[in-house]
Amino acid sequence: MLYKFKSKAAGDLIMLEPNGRRVLEIVGKDAGPKGIIQAGEMPAAIAALDAAIAAEETEQKAAIDAAKAAGQVAPRFDGGVSLRQRAVPFIDMLKRCQGAGADIVWGV
Repeated sequence: MLYKFKSKAAGDLIMLEPNGRRVLEIVGKDAGPKGIIQAGEMPAAIAALDAAIAAEETEQKAAIDAAKAAGQVAPRFDGGVSLRQRAVPFIDMLKRCQGAGADIVWGV
């Protein structure tokens, strides 16, 4: 399944199901086949994504530092693609839509 996020204020954004589901869960939305993020919900969604990105980066840095301190090879995470890389286009869409007062929908 693909998630195709649409808005009048930004171009369409397509995500593979695992990535779209994770982003929607982080922002507190049901990751069902249809949904909406209203303009008023966008500041909280952006803050939630920023916090999740910071937490993931802190956790990964700690794991890398611990491995180096133990003389081990640093671990690889999620095929090398971080949450930041996956979420930045969505955060950009949220910011554009927030500024324009436009909702984001998917599955419609």
